[in-house]
Amino acid sequence: MKQKMILQRVATYIAGLFILAWGVAFSINSDLGVSPVNTLPVVVARIFDTLPGMWTTTMMAMFMFVQIIILRRKYKLINLTQIFFSFAFGLFLDLTLWLMRGYQFPTYFGRFGMLIISIFLISAGLTLIIGAKLVPLPPEGLCIVIASLFKNGKFHVVKMIFDSSLVLAGIVLALIFLGGLDDVLLSVREGTVISAVAIGKMIPYCQKVMSPLLGRFDSA
Repeated sequence: MKQKMILQRVATYIAGLFILAWGVAFSINSDLGVSPVNTLPVVVARIFDTLPGMWTTTMMAMFMFVQIIILRRKYKLINLTQIFFSFAFGLFLDLTLWLMRGYQFPTYFGRFGMLIISIFLISAGLTLIIGAKLVPLPPEGLCIVIASLFKNGKFHVVKMIFDSSLVLAGIVLALIFLGGLDDVLLSVREGTVISAVAIGKMIPYCQKVMSPLLGRFDSA
């Protein structure tokens, strides 16, 4: 039974990663702005005139390092596998982007519809990943740790504040080091801001809908 439960957790986690990747792919193809988590690496990459991939990896490592600082002895070494699952997510994202082949709904309203779809998919994917109770991705792992510091801390509230803070930090850095937002507006747009707020608000609804599936992991 224990082995069956582990397999169910892993299957749920992988499904969550794949759905999350689909959501990010829809967000990218909507061309209405990068995801909130990618805002900061994109801005820093433009400041140093480099590719954002290196800064994304650096930021993920920083998120893990902050978790270690906060938890100290309570930090579980298994959480170091967050990096591995981050790479797995990257592979899923490459696959979903290839499957979509740059497809984009016509007109601005169609692209906005893709953004809405991406918010639903990202929220559902994160709900499955967290609900599987294995290892979260670095950004969500940090949100879980921060939420645990408060008596009534809730993941979706911390996630919303966290994503919004990343977007705000990217805007501030752009204003300071790039002299304005003109150089980043192609990447950081209305979709970035909407996603920063909407994903956190959507997660509780996804948790409610998926509770019959994820509830079995709570007592296991």
